[in-house]
Amino acid sequence: MGEKKEHFYLVRSDVLPEAMKKTIEAKSLLEKGSVESIFEAVQKVDLSRSAFYKYRDAVYPFQEMVKEQMITLFFHLEDRKGSLSKLLAAVAKAGCNVLTIHQTIPLQGKANVTLSLNTAGMTISIDELIQRLKKVDFINRVDLLSTGA
Repeated sequence: MGEKKEHFYLVRSDVLPEAMKKTIEAKSLLEKGSVESIFEAVQKVDLSRSAFYKYRDAVYPFQEMVKEQMITLFFHLEDRKGSLSKLLAAVAKAGCNVLTIHQTIPLQGKANVTLSLNTAGMTISIDELIQRLKKVDFINRVDLLSTGA
């Protein structure tokens, strides 16, 4: 017997069965940490656990499937003890994997840092990541230099 070949389809949400839509909602609640368990998630969206388990590995939001895999960010940092370490921790907390780091020698208390990141495991959007990083007190500037696979 040969391997079972999977087929994929792009389907508008208005023609999806209600159970599939609710499965996507429940998965989103779990991923965001809005609920603590599958039981709580399915209760919140009014879905049976059996339907959730039936569809959970079969339906995904389109945006999740086409998410960019790599981005390059430019930072202008204040040269403080531990600032690069804190920046990397914030990036890791968002689910990014650091591919490359380039930091200039600090001049007049400022350093430029360029990070190439694998975003496949991101738990937030790229825009949200950039907005969060812009709020960090030692980061003076954040620019998205490139996106792509």
